[in-house]
Amino acid sequence: MHINDFDYNLPEELIAQHPADKRDESRLMVIDRSTGELSHKHFYDILDYLNPGDCLVMNNSKVLPARLFGVKEHTGAKVEFLLIKRIEGDIWEAMVRPGKRLHPGDRVSFGDGTLMADIIEHSEGGTRLVKFEYEGVFLELLEQLGKIPLPPYIERESGAEDKERYQTVYCKEEGSVAAPTAGLHFTEELLKRAEKKGVKLAYVTLHVGIGTFRPVKCETIEEHKMHFEEYHIDDENANIINETKRSGGRIISVGTTSTRTMESAATEDGIILPGEGSTGIFIYPGYRFKVVDCLITNFHLPKSTLLMLVSALYNRENIISAYNEAVAQDYRFFSYGDAMFIL
Repeated sequence: MHINDFDYNLPEELIAQHPADKRDESRLMVIDRSTGELSHKHFYDILDYLNPGDCLVMNNSKVLPARLFGVKEHTGAKVEFLLIKRIEGDIWEAMVRPGKRLHPGDRVSFGDGTLMADIIEHSEGGTRLVKFEYEGVFLELLEQLGKIPLPPYIERESGAEDKERYQTVYCKEEGSVAAPTAGLHFTEELLKRAEKKGVKLAYVTLHVGIGTFRPVKCETIEEHKMHFEEYHIDDENANIINETKRSGGRIISVGTTSTRTMESAATEDGIILPGEGSTGIFIYPGYRFKVVDCLITNFHLPKSTLLMLVSALYNRENIISAYNEAVAQDYRFFSYGDAMFIL
């Protein structure tokens, strides 16, 4: 398939720069695949489409305040780190700017020396391996010194509101550099009401990497190579998902990251295997879903792998048509934007 098959026209003013006033008051487009019907709702209406015995599966990864601003020792040059992932111990892979200023052997100070970093070596893709030195607890220092790494299409610096709103209300496991944004619409009250209705809640963990924003550069999408991300599913949550499938309930994935996690951890007959893994699964039209029945998702970038995944669950023509309708109806797009529910 050609990359242009997944293009659509998006006016820049529809890219949401701030979250909605209240999480569950964002808009919701509901697509019924059995009838082709498309409805315009609000996110709190999602309860009307959930049935007793269904299971909502959510990614409980927490976004790290992974942007650090410091100075290079001896020269005082200003530099920026974006932590991508922990390699082991205090060694991290990081994107650095400006890259020309930082080489193996260089040392960077953050917070007037509260946190120090030594550049160890160059990595693939222009990143660096860095080793941190500090006293105390690293994640506490990161919380103190770091900023939330907003996506590049949000054209402002992160602020106090983002520390709360660029996290899901159920985030738990620290490790992502981007939020699993479909879950941003849920409130604790909405989840309680879902449970009261008889809907099961299950959690998986996939730490979202910076590769989620990297464009597809191949004209033929089948040639694209995905980035790898680490995931984990424990016994309890694997059992909840598997029991839902056995009893005939629907597996409703909250977001593309939950979808990729479950489809990576499943056997060919749709049984979730608990444990840890690394996935580079690329889901595009023609893929046969083993676990996921329905999907709650945001509206994604043109020509993105996320749009291709959504198109695989329904079909490309109808998804592009729905996106064009969302544009016509002034929906808000991307991370802080509105939502879609594919039944």
